[in-house]
Amino acid sequence: MASNLKNLSDFSHTTVPSGQAFKFGIIVASWNAQVTGALYKGAYNSLLKHQVLEENIISVEVAGSYELIAGADLMLAKKQVDAVICLGCVIQGETKHFDFICDAVANGLANVGLKHTKPVIFGVLTTDNLNQALDRAGGKHGNKGDEAAITAIKMADLNTSLS
Repeated sequence: MASNLKNLSDFSHTTVPSGQAFKFGIIVASWNAQVTGALYKGAYNSLLKHQVLEENIISVEVAGSYELIAGADLMLAKKQVDAVICLGCVIQGETKHFDFICDAVANGLANVGLKHTKPVIFGVLTTDNLNQALDRAGGKHGNKGDEAAITAIKMADLNTSLS
């Protein structure tokens, strides 16, 4: 089904393990704060809903989506977390800046995860306009923050089960 026809944050088809045993970092970009604030709220509330203790959630704000890379690297180097959730929003403009930022953030976050052998979750919206972003930050298509939190729990659980 096309993503424009459904809520992307429906997890009724899958089992989500308890997050009680895990500690998570959330790095959120302050650029496009209306959107990233909603993403953060979704991620935070989803972690709590799945039994993650409040004291096991470390939240940090960075300037923009590009800075999520350094934020995730610092979080994994300095804090004992099982996974890092990175939340941001890049909206297409009139220049190629969008392409460079999106590519750098995706590759940078992947490399941080590989460097630290810990899950680094890509919760960054890359949309054509603000309306698309809002639709994916608690609007008609769900909340990418929820999706990122569920992914973090599942990946932390997988990492533990493979140890």
